[in-house]
Amino acid sequence: MIESTLWQAAEPSTSESETMALLVEELAEGAKKWQGLSLSEMLEGYIPTLADGILRLALAFVLFWIGRRIITWLVRLCDRTFERQGMELTVRRFLRNVLTALGYLILLMILLQLVGIAVTSLAAVFASAGVAIGLAMQGSLANFAGGLLILLMKPFVIGDYIIQGDCEGTVREIGLVYTRLQTPDNRRVMIPNGKLADSSLINVTANPTRRLDITVGIGYSSDLRLAKELLQKLGEKDPARLQEQDVQVFVSELSDSSVDLGLRLWVTSEDYWAAKWRLTEEIKLAFDEAGVEIPFRQVDVHMR
Repeated sequence: MIESTLWQAAEPSTSESETMALLVEELAEGAKKWQGLSLSEMLEGYIPTLADGILRLALAFVLFWIGRRIITWLVRLCDRTFERQGMELTVRRFLRNVLTALGYLILLMILLQLVGIAVTSLAAVFASAGVAIGLAMQGSLANFAGGLLILLMKPFVIGDYIIQGDCEGTVREIGLVYTRLQTPDNRRVMIPNGKLADSSLINVTANPTRRLDITVGIGYSSDLRLAKELLQKLGEKDPARLQEQDVQVFVSELSDSSVDLGLRLWVTSEDYWAAKWRLTEEIKLAFDEAGVEIPFRQVDVHMR
């Protein structure tokens, strides 16, 4: 009983036997068909297809060689145009890479179409991948767009001293995603370009000259004319002062405990801080020597 069951299980089913018989019959008919043919007759049916394939490959190679030269020429032409327009080097490099990638992508689609490969499915795949990548990198793309705006609109360039919120420093690098600042105490600050493009900032060194403002208070009992004369002399003899601009000395405010005097003069942006520190020290020394009082806050305590 067990042996008969195993034998029946080992035997192929009726449908499988019929399928195998049909397959053997087709192979036998194919062998008979090709048995009487010579090698030339066997290859005769494939020669047109083979020749067409070789011709397509040769045309694709020639087209690739020509297209590569055209892409290189166009990219160089656009780069020279960008350079004549005074475009930043970072933007030029980015646009060169974009134009090169775009050119080779178009060339690849033409070559695939030439050899008989449909490009519609590949275009759909690329479009879907682009949408997915864009959704996953929304923040980075915003910073990327901000970097392009900064490089094109030029609110600041490398070497400028900018202030944005609680961050300030000299611009050392303008990337496509981040801008690198160097603070006066030699710290590195990385600011996203999206933040710089969407908010207000101060470019301290955008212009070659700056106005230096110094305010100093004197006591009400001090000689006002003498104090103004001292400020005028100090401002005029400062080596950083631009000679074509006049020095201004004026009373800016009558505050509770002092008469506030203002000193204004123009200097170059590079000499601003050195001139400010030098004049502040010289004003204090000159007022002390002339007996002009600089009031300061003090508290009187009366004991009973």
